[in-house]
Amino acid sequence: MSGWDEGAVFYSDQAQFPRGGPGGDPTADLSRHSALRKFKEFLRGFTGPTGDFPYRESLVHNRDHVTVAIEDLDAFDAELSDKIRKSPADYLPLFESAAAEVLASLRSKVAGETGEMEEPVTGDVQIFLSSKENCLSMRSVGADYMSKLVKIAGIAIAASRVKAKATHVTLLCKNCRSVRTVPCRPGLGGAIVPRSCDHVPQPGEEPCPLDPWIAVPDKSKYVDLQTLKLQENPEDVPTGELPRNMLLSVDRHLVQTIVPGTRLTVVGIYSVYQASANQKGAVGVKQPYIRVVGLEQSRDNNSNGPSNFTLDEEMEFKEFAQRPDAYAKLCSMIGPSIYGHPDVKKAIACLLFGGSKKRLPDGVRLRGDIHVLLLGDPSTAKSQFLKFVEKTAPIAVYTSGKGSSAAGLTASVTRDSSSREFYLEGGAMVLADGGVVCIDEFDKMRPEDRVAIHEAMEQQTISIAKAGITTVLNSRTSVLAAANPIAGRYDDLKTAQDNIDLQTTILSRFDLIFIVKDIRMYDQDKRIASHIIKVHASGAAASSKNAEASEGENWLKRYIEYCRATCRPRLSEKAAEMLQNKYVEIRQKMRQQAHETGRAAAIPITVRQLEAIIRLSESLAKMRLTSVATPEHVEEAFRLFNVSTVDAARSGINEHLNLSPEIANEIKQAEAQIKRRMGIGSHISERRLIDELTRMGMNESIIRRALLIMHQRDEVEYKRERHVIVRKA
Repeated sequence: MSGWDEGAVFYSDQAQFPRGGPGGDPTADLSRHSALRKFKEFLRGFTGPTGDFPYRESLVHNRDHVTVAIEDLDAFDAELSDKIRKSPADYLPLFESAAAEVLASLRSKVAGETGEMEEPVTGDVQIFLSSKENCLSMRSVGADYMSKLVKIAGIAIAASRVKAKATHVTLLCKNCRSVRTVPCRPGLGGAIVPRSCDHVPQPGEEPCPLDPWIAVPDKSKYVDLQTLKLQENPEDVPTGELPRNMLLSVDRHLVQTIVPGTRLTVVGIYSVYQASANQKGAVGVKQPYIRVVGLEQSRDNNSNGPSNFTLDEEMEFKEFAQRPDAYAKLCSMIGPSIYGHPDVKKAIACLLFGGSKKRLPDGVRLRGDIHVLLLGDPSTAKSQFLKFVEKTAPIAVYTSGKGSSAAGLTASVTRDSSSREFYLEGGAMVLADGGVVCIDEFDKMRPEDRVAIHEAMEQQTISIAKAGITTVLNSRTSVLAAANPIAGRYDDLKTAQDNIDLQTTILSRFDLIFIVKDIRMYDQDKRIASHIIKVHASGAAASSKNAEASEGENWLKRYIEYCRATCRPRLSEKAAEMLQNKYVEIRQKMRQQAHETGRAAAIPITVRQLEAIIRLSESLAKMRLTSVATPEHVEEAFRLFNVSTVDAARSGINEHLNLSPEIANEIKQAEAQIKRRMGIGSHISERRLIDELTRMGMNESIIRRALLIMHQRDEVEYKRERHVIVRKA
C-alpha cells in the first residue's frame, strides 16, 4: 500500500463513464477524460475576436442551453472538433456534462435555508452546434455518413405532437422487488432491458425467472421529443423527380420552435431506428433519421429582419431610395428580358413590396398584400412574369391551375403511417406565408378549388375542420394569377362578362386586373421582333452578362426584404382627402355607365377597390422608403388602377353601343335583312348568310355586329361551334 501519500492525482472514471471502452480499454477512458477537460477549458477560456469570452457569457445568461460554433472549436483544438464530427453521439454528452460543470463553477453560491452558503443547483445544459460549412444535399446522405455529423437544408412540412421520451427507465423485478435504472439511447432508440435479475436468492426463496423486469413509468426521467418531416428545397430537386423527405427528431429546448412551412438548416447526427414491428422486412434493414443538435431558421420575414443587413447595404439602399428615378429603375429591373408592358411591371413591383398590414383595436386585421390578375391572349409573357416573381420574391411558390387541388393549395389532413394519428400538412398558400403565390392557368381551375382561395385572399387565414382537427392557419400571401379569356383569345366583339369567365366574388378580391392584349401594329411588332431576336442571338454573349443579371436579381431581392422589414408607410391627410373624392367619382361614373348600357359592369368597383388603391399608394411609398404616402403616390396608384381594373371593366362591346347615328342606322338595316332571309326556327350557315348579304352591298363588319347584337337580345343562337345560326322565336 505504499505510495498512496505521494501527492499524485488519481482519477476514478466509473462514475463519469459507466461504459468505458470495450473490455475497460484504458486509452479510451483517458481520451474521454482529456476530452472532458478540454471541453471545460474551451467553454471557460475561449476568447472571441474582440477579446471577450462568448461562451462563458452565454452560459451565465442562458442557464439551460448554449450554441457552439464548430469553427470556434476548430480554432481551439482541431482534434476535438474532429472527434465531435466523427462520433458525435459519444462526445456530445461529454460536452453537455462539461457545460453543466462549468456553469456550476461560474454561478455564485447562494444562502441555503440554514443561512450557510451552498452550491447552487444546476440543471442539464443543452449544447446546440452551428456550422458555416456548405449543406449536403438530402440525396447524397447515405451509409457513409452513419452516426456522423451532417448538415442539410430544407422546408419543414409537418410536425408531430410533443411526446415524452424516457432518458432513464426505472425497472422493478416482479419477484424480488429490486429496482434498477437503465439508460435509454437518445433519439428514437429504445432502452436495452437485461434478461435476468442479478439478485442472489436466499435459501428457501424462489429464484427470479427470465425477463422479470417491468418498467415503472412514474419513477423514470423524461425529456420532450418531437419529430419533424423535412422536405428538400424546391430549387434543389432535380427535374422530373419527386422531392425527398427526411425524418428529424428534436428534443428539449428545440421542441415546438418550428411550424410547418419554415425553411431550416439543420445540423444533426445521421442515425437509424427500427421501424415499427408490424412492418414486414429484413431484420437488418433500419430506417434512417437525423437527430438534430442545432437548427437555424433561414432568413424569414417574421424573424427580426433588419439585423441581417450590413451597414454598407443599408447605406446603399437608403441612397438608392433617395434617387429621383428610383421608381422607374425598380420597374426596369422587373422582367428585364420582357419587352413592353410597363404598367404590368409597375403593378408587379407594387405586389413585391406590398402595402402595410394593420391591426385595428377590435382585433380586425386589414391585409397589406396586393393581388394581381393578368388576363389575356396567349404569348403575352404572362407566365414569364410569374416565373420572374417566383425567382425574385423572398418566399414564393409556383403552381399551375389544373395540377392543383383545393387541399394542395390550402392544407390537407393526413394520417401518420406509424402512429396512426392525424396531422396537418400545409399546402402552397401556407408554405408561401409572407411571400407570393403564383398561380398559372387560373381559369382552368375547377370552381370548387378556386373557392378555397377566397378566404386566403381576403381574410389571410385558412380555417380547417376535418377529421377532428379544427384550426386556423395563417396565409399572409399575395396572389399573382394568370388566366386566358373564355375563348382562349380576347374577343373584342364580346362584352367583358362574356370574355372573363370568373365570378364577381373572386374578381373583386384582385386589386389590379390587367387585360393584356396582343395588338397587331406594324412598328410595335417590328420592335418586339427585333428585341426577341436580339435576346436569342446574343444568348452566348448574354452568359457573361448573366452573372451581372443574377447579381441585380439578388440585389433586388435584398432590397425588397429590407423595405418590407423596415418600412410601414401611412396615408397623409391630403392624400386621404383626395382618395375619398376620387373614389366617389369612379362610383358615379360606373353607375352612369350601368344606367346607359342597361347592365352592370363585369368588374365591380367596391370598397375593396378603394382599399386596393390605399395599398398601392403605400407600396409606392415603401419603394422610396418614406413613411408617409403623399398625393403623388395616390396619383400614380390611381393611374395604375385606371389603366388596369377600370379599363377592364369598360372593355368589350359596351364601347360599341355608343355608335354614331349612321352606323346605328346601317346595323338596323342589316338586322331587317337578316330577319327577312331567315324564318323563325330556320338554320343557315353563318358564312353563307354573310356572303349573300355582302352581295347586296353591305359591309361585313356591320353584318357581324348586327348578328352579335341579335345574339345578345336572344333573337338568334349559334350551333355547331358558331358555324350555323338558328333564328329563335
